[in-house]
Amino acid sequence: MTVTTYAEQARARKASDASGMGIDDLLISRLVERFYEGIRVHELLGPIFERRIADWGPHLARMKDFWASIAIESGRFRGNPMAKHIAIPRLTPAHFTAWLTLWDETVSDVVTNEAAADLFHDRARRIADSLQTGIALHNGGLAALQKGEVRC
Repeated sequence: MTVTTYAEQARARKASDASGMGIDDLLISRLVERFYEGIRVHELLGPIFERRIADWGPHLARMKDFWASIAIESGRFRGNPMAKHIAIPRLTPAHFTAWLTLWDETVSDVVTNEAAADLFHDRARRIADSLQTGIALHNGGLAALQKGEVRC
């Protein structure tokens, strides 16, 4: 089996699993739209997004593609979330905690399948952890991260 064939089979399996949990573009669209409704009025997170997003339509479409790539393996998303987050000055763990709290609340409101909800909760935590680690490394390097001196 070639690497390409294996990758294609893995993507097909992931898409099939997602479908079996009721994850589709419509669910992701509802989830992303509801989440960003909350973001826009959130006292800590709202101002960060308002300073960076002039036109919400393209941003929402991009985030739908992102989450489809995460949950369904759509392959539609192209971008560098790490670079985007590194460019935001003064992000702290509190921002990520607020983001995860709002995400988890939104998932609980929108996603009725328990396995699908678990997937969205898990992937969001992994994303937050990865972004926080990347920001910390960028801000102080591995040695500072290992010593616990650097926070995102």
